[in-house]
Amino acid sequence: MKRILVLATLAVSLLTCKAQELNATVSLNHQQIQGTSTSVFENLEQSIKDFLNQTQWTNLQFQRNERINCSFNITVKKYDDNENAFDCTLVVQANRPVFNSSYTTVTYSITDNSFNFDFKEFDQLNFRLESIDSDLTALLAYYAYMIIGMDLDTMSPLGGTEVLQQARQVTNNAQSLTRSAKGWKAFDDYKNRYGIINDYLDNAMEPMRQLMYKYHRDGLDTMVENPDRGRAAILEAMDLLKEAHSNKAMSMVPQVWTDYKRDEITNIFKEKGSSTEKADMYETLMNINTSQSAYWNQIK
Repeated sequence: MKRILVLATLAVSLLTCKAQELNATVSLNHQQIQGTSTSVFENLEQSIKDFLNQTQWTNLQFQRNERINCSFNITVKKYDDNENAFDCTLVVQANRPVFNSSYTTVTYSITDNSFNFDFKEFDQLNFRLESIDSDLTALLAYYAYMIIGMDLDTMSPLGGTEVLQQARQVTNNAQSLTRSAKGWKAFDDYKNRYGIINDYLDNAMEPMRQLMYKYHRDGLDTMVENPDRGRAAILEAMDLLKEAHSNKAMSMVPQVWTDYKRDEITNIFKEKGSSTEKADMYETLMNINTSQSAYWNQIK
């Protein structure tokens, strides 16, 4: 009887549990730092992983198998053990599965060269959106909200608005922080955290957000069953990309998106599509991101 009660209790807990939104892997490379005990780095890596994966970031219901796969790769460039100060680079990336396939597509990826914060070994990471007092938790929360919001935008038109507004609130409330002030500072850099989220939520950039749904849900998600229809939707999405760039030419958002979508776009179109479609695609991509011309030339 006791065993039956235990099993029943376990079953109820499994049915009622609400999984967190992220399934994050964290890698912290500290090879550039010599003469320091590795324990502080190991503790930091585990603390970040636990913070990202155990925090309930939204009120949405995520099943365990729906958690968003993402990676946080951190390289420590400088460490001051007297000040407990870290200067790092972060490469963050998130993916989502394409329906009816084993393929996963990148939904968000960016490199942050100002991932700077203070951390003392065994510090507890706690976060309150209304009262931000820690660079590290603000940084992690910002990227958590960006990952979730961008993912939701791929699932329904403008579906990530509420979560993305929380990412913007982090940047606003973090203006007084000191260690990573460069990354938070308004109008300091078009590609910093403040610049990216404010551009992405700007009304002029709404075509970019509509692109996220058109490209992923109408495009990639239908390609297994109907490749021609999926490719046609992606072509329509590229028109939205062109419109967003035209509306706000100084925004870095379209360029960042083409940076992490370059392989995928090239593979979709280098052997398919009419000569006119390829020429239009090439012109659009070159106008937005000439740094990836080696990829766009494959389409042409």
